[in-house]
Amino acid sequence: MRQKTIKKKVEIVGIGLHKGVPVKMELEPLSVNSGIVFYRSDLGVSIPLSPQNVIDTTMATVIANGEARVSTIEHLLSAIHAYGIDNIRISLDNEEVPIMDGSAIGYCMLLEEAGICSQSAHKKAIAIKKPIEIVEDKKFVRVEPSEQTIFDFSIDFAHPAIRNQQYKFTFSTKAYKEEIARARTFGFLHEVNYLRSKGLAKGGDLSNCIVLDESGILNKEGLRYKEEFVRHKILDAIGDMALLGMPLLGTYVSFAGSHKLNHLLTKQLLSDEKAYEVISLEDRAEEESLEYAYETH
Repeated sequence: MRQKTIKKKVEIVGIGLHKGVPVKMELEPLSVNSGIVFYRSDLGVSIPLSPQNVIDTTMATVIANGEARVSTIEHLLSAIHAYGIDNIRISLDNEEVPIMDGSAIGYCMLLEEAGICSQSAHKKAIAIKKPIEIVEDKKFVRVEPSEQTIFDFSIDFAHPAIRNQQYKFTFSTKAYKEEIARARTFGFLHEVNYLRSKGLAKGGDLSNCIVLDESGILNKEGLRYKEEFVRHKILDAIGDMALLGMPLLGTYVSFAGSHKLNHLLTKQLLSDEKAYEVISLEDRAEEESLEYAYETH
């Protein structure tokens, strides 16, 4: 239950999903209590990870520091969080994280290439003390007390390939890699022109997104999981909740949640001192009930 960083610097070059431009990304180790920091290497500006730095949640989570911004951070953060990494710098020479294949498995492989190492300081977590909920029409996101870290998500789309899906995920690194990491982002063909008119989805194609027309899935290889759509929503939620700055000890429940609602939830939670407690996992490491186990191989 020590803080973790990566053993060595690693880098990739890829395309951003929404802007469609090439970007070089480097992951670098940081010392204890540094947190997760994005760095725009082309601008020389750091952007600490914080709900207060979120400036947009339209189709992706976007953070900024002045004119320096970084978009589509949720998939990478999801993988970083799943591997128990507390301190890391993410350097980018453009404004969007590379999309890889639309899931988090490529980031998992990159982190495993870098290696994970324990540090001298103890890991801390946010333990939920009372329920906090954000509601918008019929949609909601909620966190509630639990001795495990659980993500329980439901969706309901009027589309024959999706319909109603529900998945309950009890967290561990091993389970994340097996059950969540390979779930890809998805979008509807009829929305493409609208999204591109808004400067979004310019880099999206069948290699990094599940694309649906009116009747089915256009990807010839089909789905990776039976419930791939709702599993990807869990992948997103884990990444969005990583903006809390430390692991969540509690249950996250959602129906039709979004980046917007996740962001509002993190802000509301942190604004209510009675809703959570920051605990040292040093004190909890021996308890069998604590399921926030990082099983890095």
